[in-house]
Amino acid sequence: MVVIKQAHKGNTMSTFTETKVIDQITVTENGTVLYREATRILKDGEQIAQTYHRTSLTPAQNLTGQPANVVAICNAAWTAEVIAAYQAQVAQQGV
Repeated sequence: MVVIKQAHKGNTMSTFTETKVIDQITVTENGTVLYREATRILKDGEQIAQTYHRTSLTPAQNLTGQPANVVAICNAAWTAEVIAAYQAQVAQQGV
């Protein structure tokens, strides 16, 4: 959580904070891991805005810098069989 700004209005002070959370993780049939990070802006603890950033990771992709909970899902989902099947699919498609 990051405090963005504290604003005064009369005798009242409002606190604006920004929080980021991974609120959705999905594993597709071919092993691709999709996740969504929500950025929430709160005013005095009440959410007033929200944006999303989506990311996709393919089997055996480098996970450096990815959130720990996403890495855990990838490590569980990306068995040797899943990685081999994904690589075969990519080779067959000529990508």
